Amino acid sequence: MNRTKIADLLNDPKIGQEYLVKGWVRAFRSNRFIQLNDGSTIKTLQGVVDFEKMDEHTLKRITTGSAISLTGTLIESLGSGQSVELQVNEVEIIGDANPDDVQKTVMQPKKHSMEFLREQAHLRFRTNTFSSVFRIRHAVAYAIHKFFNDRGFYYIHTPIITGSDAEGAGEMFRVTTLDPVIPPLNEDGTVNFKEDFFGKSVNLTVSGQLEAELAALALGQVYTFGPTFRAENSNTSRHLAEFWMIEPEVAFNDIHDNMDLAEDMLKYICSYVMENCADDLQFLNDREAAEQQSKPQNERNELSLIERLKFVTENNFERITYTKAIDVLRNSNHYKKKKFQYEVEWGTDLQSEHERYLVEKEYKRPVIITDYPASFKAFYMRRNDHSEPGKETVAAMDILFPGIGEMVGGSQREERLDILKEKCAAFHIEEQELWWYLETRKFGTVPHAGFGLGFERMIMFVTGMTNIRDVIPFPRTPLNAEF
Repeated sequence: MNRTKIADLLNDPKIGQEYLVKGWVRAFRSNRFIQLNDGSTIKTLQGVVDFEKMDEHTLKRITTGSAISLTGTLIESLGSGQSVELQVNEVEIIGDANPDDVQKTVMQPKKHSMEFLREQAHLRFRTNTFSSVFRIRHAVAYAIHKFFNDRGFYYIHTPIITGSDAEGAGEMFRVTTLDPVIPPLNEDGTVNFKEDFFGKSVNLTVSGQLEAELAALALGQVYTFGPTFRAENSNTSRHLAEFWMIEPEVAFNDIHDNMDLAEDMLKYICSYVMENCADDLQFLNDREAAEQQSKPQNERNELSLIERLKFVTENNFERITYTKAIDVLRNSNHYKKKKFQYEVEWGTDLQSEHERYLVEKEYKRPVIITDYPASFKAFYMRRNDHSEPGKETVAAMDILFPGIGEMVGGSQREERLDILKEKCAAFHIEEQELWWYLETRKFGTVPHAGFGLGFERMIMFVTGMTNIRDVIPFPRTPLNAEF
């Protein structure tokens, strides 16, 4: 008999049919009722065994965490909690789980702290919370690929090892084969990277954007979806050293087209999760609701997890300029009563508290802010022709979500070679380092635009998890590269 996944069985249960299922024991009570889960769904299948027909040795081996197979007939359940159950006539132990060892792990049938679960990331997949998170993570990845594929985009694999710093922040991991103790040196005492594997200093990428632009200027519309790395010594709930980015680039698009594309994509992702991950989403929604009850009233979320997803799908995103955002914030009662921790002033970047105020209090919908000051934006962003003297702005955009602040950052790219060279000089970027990027502006340059979506940040939003380390299987953070 072929094995049936529990998700398939529960989606189309056939009473009276014989099934073979395999999975891990979540609970075994009264030497009669087995709760079995195989990872295909958050739901468990109850198996009912006749312990009098089983030998005592096999019964003792059915413990929490053990892997077993059950063969039996599907019947209507007389108990509460499930509509059907498997009347078991055959049990096979596939893999034992020592009860004494289980008691030391996250597989104990009790609530665990997130910190404890991170310490056992190799086992936390087996909990309801993390099995739901990672099923949803898969669904979001699939939705992203489907969204772009259905719109005629080409998936481009950009380099992980690169000699360029797309963000200009300098926080990159070096890749080298040189002896770390006695590297070859130049006469001035500096490391001689000409003797390294690539003949020069190279790093792990922080973005595939620059390379994606090259492809877009030939293929029309492309996107990347790959790992990126940042050597930022930060231990906050929003930062990882290794994370994934989605970066579309589209030829002939301006900033308005860019906003349309990003809004469509974000709505598509949220809709896909609601339509295809209903059980996991409901579990995480209920989990969050229970946690909120233990918080003071003024610290609770105004919207539930599912309501936040609908907040995205059911509202048109508000589009305002950075200058307008500053005016709104400075004229708010929140500002006048000095409730903001950070100052609100034209020429400074908005903080998360400002972004959330605009989304959650002022407009009550997702917000897209455009036309940021050039002073704190990247060199490749297009200079606005309508900038005021002394207040130069660029065609940049940030999309702000409830509870999380910035979700997407993007811009129209600077397609004019002379201005791009000026900006390289202003940012102290040597033209020879990006000669290939500049050359694309010499051969049929066109307006083009793109944006970046941090994959883990998106997963945080659609799962309600509050720490980015809990939405990636094996988080990489300062002083932590376990597993």
